[in-house]
Amino acid sequence: MEWIIGLWTLMGFLLCWWFLCVRKENQNSKVKKKKGKVPKGNTGWPLLGETLEFIACGYTSNPVSFMEKRKSLYGSVFKTSILGTGVIVSTDPEVNKVILQNQGNIFVPAYPKSVRELMGEHSILQMNGNMHRKIHSLLGGFLRSPQFKARITRDIEHSVKQCFATWTHQPIIYLQDQVKKAKERMMKIVRRVIEERINNMRNNNNSNNKDSANDVVDVLLRDIGDTNSISNMLENICENIIEMMIPGEETLPTAMTMSVKFLSNYPVALSKLLEENMELKRRKNNSDDYAWNDYLSLPFTQNVISESLRMANIVNAIWRKAVKDVDIKGYLIPKDWCVVASLTSVHMDGMNYENPFEFNPGRWENIGTGTNNNCFTPFGGGQRLCPGIELSRLELSIFLHHLVTTYRWVAEEDEIIYFPTVKMKRKLPISVTTIN
Repeated sequence: MEWIIGLWTLMGFLLCWWFLCVRKENQNSKVKKKKGKVPKGNTGWPLLGETLEFIACGYTSNPVSFMEKRKSLYGSVFKTSILGTGVIVSTDPEVNKVILQNQGNIFVPAYPKSVRELMGEHSILQMNGNMHRKIHSLLGGFLRSPQFKARITRDIEHSVKQCFATWTHQPIIYLQDQVKKAKERMMKIVRRVIEERINNMRNNNNSNNKDSANDVVDVLLRDIGDTNSISNMLENICENIIEMMIPGEETLPTAMTMSVKFLSNYPVALSKLLEENMELKRRKNNSDDYAWNDYLSLPFTQNVISESLRMANIVNAIWRKAVKDVDIKGYLIPKDWCVVASLTSVHMDGMNYENPFEFNPGRWENIGTGTNNNCFTPFGGGQRLCPGIELSRLELSIFLHHLVTTYRWVAEEDEIIYFPTVKMKRKLPISVTTIN
């Protein structure tokens, strides 16, 4: 009986193998009929593709080795199969720019199922077309409003100081966990604001009154209230506002952790950062309120943030799907194929940055951090450029300012892991003491 079950299992496996091979051959024959040149590459094993090697590289100190190996074999744009999806990968900054700038009519978001589930059903990263443009524009305008800037600067300062105050009471803290707790406090603040607005709408019965919209929260509440029940309203709005007002639940804490990791290994950069921030502290006389522009006017602090984002590569790639045949620099991306713009490969390419694996904030004095830099895209680009760029830099600036001007720390040895997300292997243990 057992040998019969085994035989049927083997036959089923062989049938699946044959089906996949035939399907792959049909796809290849269709591609050959198209004009242009489909990038070369190897899709690896059926079902698995090249996923195992891709994952293995994520656990090494050189996460771009997977991309670099194929780049040397097939060129800066190549095809492969990752996470159960056949994709075309670009490590070329000019090709990446075209991918990032063209949305809707050429490319649409196409993240793997595991990533989509992590984002949430209503995530703006999965939106497309008019809804995405509307919410993106509303949130961008709200983030630039003077009222928001004044309030959020105070809220972030308060949250950061509360977090730091507990660190000196423990011999060792795990920084990766501690900064996530600070982030969770900020998310609770946002959720509380939204809940208050929903209650006000219920009490005033004005959810359809278009004249009552004072800012982005009111507008989103009104528009979503037109089509959804109150029970669904909170989940939808919270996901979008938290995602854009307070960038990524994982992204910002990771950036904070990585900046401390890099500064711990480069005392010259830490000394220069301390000098700049102590000057700001003396200028404010320890009594005046800090403003949004006070933090963002610190040039070396911004260089440290840029270099930390470049080396950490927290967002390692952007996933898109072609809605029609696209030709970019002589490469054909066929309709319905996924394309991955590898940001890590560009950030760690010696052609773009001298000694790319060395933490050197000084390099940004000549490069600049403008959004028109094709070789520096930690916030994406094009229509989907993160509208919370300045807010992200503000949060990191406040974190670094109060850390280096009030405390000293000693970090234990730790290493970075790049899969499935960027994190420290031991959560970066540090001991923190207050400056006398």
